[in-house]
Amino acid sequence: MPQAVRIQKESKICIRRKPMEPVFADRKSVLDYAERTFGTLPDYPWLKDPKSAVLRHQDTAKWYGLILEIPPKRLGLSGQGAVDILNIKCDPLVLGGLIDYQRYFPAYHMNKEKWVSAILNGTIPQEELFSLLRQSFALTKGK
Repeated sequence: MPQAVRIQKESKICIRRKPMEPVFADRKSVLDYAERTFGTLPDYPWLKDPKSAVLRHQDTAKWYGLILEIPPKRLGLSGQGAVDILNIKCDPLVLGGLIDYQRYFPAYHMNKEKWVSAILNGTIPQEELFSLLRQSFALTKGK
């Protein structure tokens, strides 16, 4: 058997790919994505709450995202300390199917009929959350 053919056959046998592991969303990945995708730099409007970041449309200043650090009990969860959440606007028809009280919650401090809170604790895959952030951006774009 010619050398080139044998190598080609061997390489077909030896190539094995590991399945892609999902990457999970956190505060930094959301802020990086918003800047990369929409050109948005976070706004920190509250002196008493310097970790809260608003994501706004550049042309209208309308919010499409809000990152907050809150106690877990505000979401009905147990535990001490604080958790980061991302509030995003959502289609009301999709909203009910998202809320699972583990990763997605009725919006904290926002209209619960149109907004949802996503916990940023490493349980939501980035692509899933980024898709919802793109939808929120589109829903809040204005006319």
